[in-house]
Amino acid sequence: MARRIWIATVLAVGMAWQVAAQDSGIRFVRAPEAGDTGPRITIQITEEDMARQGAPAEAPATALGPVAPPSDMAYDGASAWFWAEVPSQMPADPTRFWAAQEHLALAPEASGLGAPRLDTVSRIAATHGREILAATIGTQVSPAFALAVIAAESAGRPEAVSGAGAQGLMQLIPATAERFGVEDSMDPSQNIAGGVAYLDWLMGEFDRDPILVLAAYNAGEGAVTRAGGVPDYDETRTYVPRVLAAWGLARGLCNTPPDLVSDGCVFQVMN
Repeated sequence: MARRIWIATVLAVGMAWQVAAQDSGIRFVRAPEAGDTGPRITIQITEEDMARQGAPAEAPATALGPVAPPSDMAYDGASAWFWAEVPSQMPADPTRFWAAQEHLALAPEASGLGAPRLDTVSRIAATHGREILAATIGTQVSPAFALAVIAAESAGRPEAVSGAGAQGLMQLIPATAERFGVEDSMDPSQNIAGGVAYLDWLMGEFDRDPILVLAAYNAGEGAVTRAGGVPDYDETRTYVPRVLAAWGLARGLCNTPPDLVSDGCVFQVMN
């Protein structure tokens, strides 16, 4: 009895599927048996059909995220205290200059930068002030900014030569000296003119951002561009706040202290 009920159920379901298929326009065709010579249906897909369908969609390309900028929190060198408060990344932002000056004025660690002393900066202004003023005319470089760089680079010694071959008051390497028309790096006037010309070029290259300009003066503009900001070189990371500390002294020697590193200045003491 149960077997008859099961067979009846299967038959009923099969009939229901046939009716549904007929109502929907679906036609069931049995597979041909071996040796069957009945009519065949030939399906041909033309190039026009393929064109109408369109090319198969390609897998979307994997988007690469932006290169991570240098992390100031990851830098743990001697001047990490400075960079924890002053952003070092590109793009250029001249306003970080104000944050840097304020931080230098308040941080007790600033005394360990090895920044030039006031008497050194004053002596350089007295000895080379006229040459600095002449070199900075018509540039984006304040005489006080150039003075700060000289004080940090050579302490005002025209004969200074570094282990890397940088020479003179503004420590020009031979390639930079040649690039800016300096024939004798030991000549103070030529050296100052070449160093100021390089600073002026960097001011244009880095949108007058003193932080990036100083980093590039020390490490090279290529190093700053590749790093996406101030490179994590201990020397460069210490050099930037050291020059900014010297800038605070240098601007105080001007008749009217400049606010920006591009402002004019006439030194109070010049021989």
